[in-house]
Amino acid sequence: METRHFGKTGLTPSILGFGMMRLKRKADGTIDEQWAIDTLRYAIDHGLTYVDTAYVYEGSERVTGLCLQDGYREKVTLATKLPVVNMTCPQDFDRMLDEQLERLQTDHIDLYLLHAMNRARWENVEKYNVLESAERAKAQGKIKHIGFSFHDNLDFFRTVLDAYDKWDFCQIQLNYMDVNYQAGIEGLKEAHRRGLAVVIMEPLRGGKLAAVPEKVAAMLPGNPVECALDFLWDMPEVNVVLSGMGETSQVEQNLAFAARAHAGMLTEQQRETMIKAGNVMRSCISIPCTGCNYCNVCPKNIAISEIFALQNLRQLNGDARAARATYATLGDRIASRCISCNTCTQSCPQNIDIPTELQKLAKIYG
Repeated sequence: METRHFGKTGLTPSILGFGMMRLKRKADGTIDEQWAIDTLRYAIDHGLTYVDTAYVYEGSERVTGLCLQDGYREKVTLATKLPVVNMTCPQDFDRMLDEQLERLQTDHIDLYLLHAMNRARWENVEKYNVLESAERAKAQGKIKHIGFSFHDNLDFFRTVLDAYDKWDFCQIQLNYMDVNYQAGIEGLKEAHRRGLAVVIMEPLRGGKLAAVPEKVAAMLPGNPVECALDFLWDMPEVNVVLSGMGETSQVEQNLAFAARAHAGMLTEQQRETMIKAGNVMRSCISIPCTGCNYCNVCPKNIAISEIFALQNLRQLNGDARAARATYATLGDRIASRCISCNTCTQSCPQNIDIPTELQKLAKIYG
């Protein structure tokens, strides 16, 4: 598998990274630990060297720590994230970082990100002197490199880049649907010009680009998943593409795709065609939800991401009957129970006006 120089850090991780957010879970909702251990170690044994988790991924850091025992910690570049949104005082930085080190069973984190930066969360960065705390932790050896993940528009992306001249890397959402969304390709190139390594999340747009409608599939030069990943690996500015792999078959497939990928692998016509396919795909769905489930903070326990997914699927395949049948299984977790408290909206990295969308869907589904 190809490796690429990771900005100015001296690291050279694999171009495929294992995103530990969507791990396989048991019927009771807990992570299948043995599956995770076996699967992540299999991926590492076959060339994957980048592992990404976060404080707020339920159970993920602890399980990641288990996976990386028996000598596997030394084989990977380990990234995790600070939930700036949860901070209420400067002391929270050290408290949460120490928790993460304990969960991950390590004495240092290679790549430490400020999680899901947008305007509101950046206010906490400034208010609680987060970057000063990060530099202190770096001096202590608890973290090696400082970066951020991002969910806002291109102008604010530049604001964050300008705010700190010691960024080592960043993580942005990008795929052939999102070339002009959030940081987009222009943000990717801007970060690269400044010497930052760039990690890509949501390469399959929450799985939507893995199962595209026939009219989109017909435009692609090959397997939809491989095309989506190749679109990113083709760009030399991309250092790592994260994949949230929740099935063994996905891991095996993505490792095979990564093994034959390299920068400059696509023709200009292929790239243009994929962007056109992304525009068609975008016209087929109305809600830009990626299924990250950050909206699970809903006090009414509404199945927000499930409802959005079934509505988008309905628009993709035109099967209203199946969508209504699925909706009927949600019990009291339906859209009409929304009280417009906006708790979910504040947590949504896609900046979706969730109460407004739920009101629309309540009228559609009853």
